[in-house]
Amino acid sequence: MIVTETISATLSKRLQTEEAVHFTKMCFEQQLKTHLPLTKVSAPAVVLQGTGINDDLNGVERPVAFPIKSMQDQPAEVVQSLAKWKRLRLREYGLSPGTGIYTDMKALRPDEDLGKLHSIFVDQWDWEMVLQAEDRHLAFLKLQVEKIYKAIKETEILLSKKYKGLKPYLPAALTFLHAEELLERYPHLPAKERENRATKEFGAVFLIGIGGKLSHGEAHDGRAPDYDDWSTPTSSQTKGLNGDILFWNPVLEQAFEISSMGIRVDPATLKSQLKMCKAEARAPLFYHQQLLKGELPQTIGGGIGQSRLCMFLLKKQHIGEVQAGIWPEQMRKECEENGIFLL
Repeated sequence: MIVTETISATLSKRLQTEEAVHFTKMCFEQQLKTHLPLTKVSAPAVVLQGTGINDDLNGVERPVAFPIKSMQDQPAEVVQSLAKWKRLRLREYGLSPGTGIYTDMKALRPDEDLGKLHSIFVDQWDWEMVLQAEDRHLAFLKLQVEKIYKAIKETEILLSKKYKGLKPYLPAALTFLHAEELLERYPHLPAKERENRATKEFGAVFLIGIGGKLSHGEAHDGRAPDYDDWSTPTSSQTKGLNGDILFWNPVLEQAFEISSMGIRVDPATLKSQLKMCKAEARAPLFYHQQLLKGELPQTIGGGIGQSRLCMFLLKKQHIGEVQAGIWPEQMRKECEENGIFLL
């Protein structure tokens, strides 16, 4: 009898979480559309290999690939993100500056190290908006970041009204810091620990300049050279028109990435960044040729983690609490022993 009641309680908690996850996603999507002029579109699960459309992330992650029988075994890949696909789609739609699209992106990243924050399944709201050439500056980027942050804050408030115990935590405004500034503050700490210090101090941070080398000769974190612009100077000292939204997670007591976004490369920046990364071999690919010829619109975009946002706002300890996934048996056992209910 006791065992049966325990199982019922576990199932009840899982179902309650499923309902809360659905409500969180619904609320945020509504808020996102309120603050940014985006139209929802469908998204592909796979793209053709060898086109340059799939996201290479840091350039070392292996995509899931397979041959398509009805296309003479032409190889295709499961998407890792839609950073480049969205830009092609914006051209097809012919959208004007100041408008854009968003979609439910579902990706597989088999090289992820499984843990509290990472699974092989990645789900995010992938968004992209057309901009004018004169909008390629830091102030424009910050304005879009602030709109996304408002959408998150308002979602947090809606959740607190519906669910007792979910008190709003995020500060009224997030703090903008450049990765170089973070290095100057904590010169002897590794990158992730610098993020921990900054987010614990400010609560919510937009960290600018991810991908370009800092003064000590290393990048704060890796970025592919062919979507975000991380090398254009934004002042006399710093570079980068991209960044990450990071929160201090009081449950896990560490920095917690919610979104990666940025102004996308233009032809000149793409050529420069490919050279810096010794990736000039990508230049002949379909996507890169479209961009280098100036045939794609200037855009800004990014991804907002769906499971990540749910995990943070619902105060969960493991990403497996808000998405169904595959986990090592030992991890499942340890979670159960600690009252963590994986879906």
